[in-house]
Amino acid sequence: MNEALPLKDIHLPAEVSWWPPALGWWLVLLVVVVALVCAWWLYKKLTRRTAIKAASALLVDIKQSKYNDELNTLKQLSMCLRRVSISVNPRNKTAGLTGKDWLEYLDQSVDGTPFSTGIGRYLSEAPYRQTAPEDIEIDDLIELCECWLKRQHQ
Repeated sequence: MNEALPLKDIHLPAEVSWWPPALGWWLVLLVVVVALVCAWWLYKKLTRRTAIKAASALLVDIKQSKYNDELNTLKQLSMCLRRVSISVNPRNKTAGLTGKDWLEYLDQSVDGTPFSTGIGRYLSEAPYRQTAPEDIEIDDLIELCECWLKRQHQ
């Protein structure tokens, strides 16, 4: 009875490969990508609104200020529009615009060409002026800037 049993050697299964990942890892990757895209979109949306809200508040301050002369008001309006445009658009698209190109960019958001050919043309040269233009209507210019700012919400 001492017969040897016909046993075979133990065969281990093949090692688990790292590729392709299991379905769960694909789902985790998809969730991470979607979360990153949503976070980026939310960040852009919040910073855009924040810049526009801050500019709206600044325009109200400029409008209500009794101590600003026309030249100072003109300079503040120019800086305000420049800051908003850099905040809500890619920096390389708007930061380097000057002169006619800057005014044409501003005209894209409003009807007609009030920046290139109208009252808004003073904004391009405002930071460099020593005196305010004699034919400037500050209230009309503020109203034009408010209109441009409202169009940035869209």
